[in-house]
Amino acid sequence: MFKKDINPGPKTKLKSSAQRAVRTKLCETYPQIAPYIDQIVPKKEQLDVIKLPDRTTLYTLPSKHGVEPLFYQHMDDAIIPHLRLIHRYPDFFPRVRVDRGAIRFVMSGAALMVPGLTSQGGRLPQEEKDDTGRWGKQEELEKGTVVIVEAEGKENACAIGALEMSTQEMKTAKKGIAIEAPHSLGDGLWRMNLD
Repeated sequence: MFKKDINPGPKTKLKSSAQRAVRTKLCETYPQIAPYIDQIVPKKEQLDVIKLPDRTTLYTLPSKHGVEPLFYQHMDDAIIPHLRLIHRYPDFFPRVRVDRGAIRFVMSGAALMVPGLTSQGGRLPQEEKDDTGRWGKQEELEKGTVVIVEAEGKENACAIGALEMSTQEMKTAKKGIAIEAPHSLGDGLWRMNLD
């Protein structure tokens, strides 16, 4: 979705009633961020909306470093956090991990395939813990769940997107598309100049 460079459209201020609705929707969609919603989207700050190509909306906040992207939404799909926000709050969202062989494809904007998640270096939610302690018991994820994509051997998330099939289906099928159009590091949304 964001493979090419993006020219942002006009920036408009969101009305306070619409801003309250966005905050409520975020807390419903991502219940883990509810205690921190005032840090992420402060009530007193003005939330701005930037129109992007393909009927995508980017929600931003002014900050001391310029404009900070928070979330984006394609038409009436789920509101998805921007990777810059994910890097600030990495533990609030469900996660999957791709193996080393899939990293370059994810970074180039390709669809994330199931074999990259079910192979030796990949990781889906499971019962047992791993060496690092980051991957404890997680419940199975349903189709449409927004997940962070981490890379084997890397510290920060490299992509985020919505699952095209449940993790239980991925474990049994072991093929197909896991995430169709993820937002990844270095894509057009990441490189977009908002100043």
